[in-house]
Amino acid sequence: MGIINVTPDSFYSGSRTQSHDDIALKAKKMLDEGADWLDLGAYSTRPGADDVTPAEEIERLRTGMRAIRSVAPDAIVSIDTFRADVALQAVEELGADMINDISGGLLDDDMPSTIAKLKVPYVLMHTRGTPATMQQLTDYRDVTGDVLAELARRIDIFGMAGVNDIIVDPGFGFAKTVEQNYRLLRDLEAFHVFERPLLVGVSRKSMIYRTFGATPDEALNGTTVINTIALMAGASVLRVHDAKEAAEAVKIVELTYNDKTWLHLE
Repeated sequence: MGIINVTPDSFYSGSRTQSHDDIALKAKKMLDEGADWLDLGAYSTRPGADDVTPAEEIERLRTGMRAIRSVAPDAIVSIDTFRADVALQAVEELGADMINDISGGLLDDDMPSTIAKLKVPYVLMHTRGTPATMQQLTDYRDVTGDVLAELARRIDIFGMAGVNDIIVDPGFGFAKTVEQNYRLLRDLEAFHVFERPLLVGVSRKSMIYRTFGATPDEALNGTTVINTIALMAGASVLRVHDAKEAAEAVKIVELTYNDKTWLHLE
């Protein structure tokens, strides 16, 4: 899953694209380098980011979708949004294929019914609070057990609304300390209890660059290492800024572990 942010303030400057031509070039490059689909985001969820109105978010997404379709009409595109009304417009008006919600529906009570109406795949990510408060909500009795339990409750809520096509995301970097992120990585196989595809999104995040006193620009190697660990634990989807390196990791793990039928790679 290749990340395309049509925002001016995403945490990694290399992911920011706003003009039609820049978005089109990035989309084509990612797909050529091995991305299976693109994840288009128009609202930065990093702490301190500017708020964006739903209308502005949709307008940014419209620009992004037009640019992507101009170079890749058949590309699968997910929309990174926590707003149900934005999700609805993105699918019905802009032709998006799925929704990636960093809040797991916590920030918009209408999300379960909206996804049920749209009948599109849904990435359900674990977090707590809002992007502004999440890093104050890292008190877990047992981070892996608590995250699993909280995800299970959200999956049940969506299931009761009629949503079953769910991809599970443990939410690395969201309401977790650096140490808690690595504990989740160590315990990643536990998330197969849901019997659903598992998405891992660690690309250039602070759990990598803070470990080495570096910056997001310097976190590619660490990203590739963690992506490889995640693949070996059975991750189905990698959400990445760097498609070429991720595709190479997938290929190497496939060649090495192709006898392991439990390892599901896409």
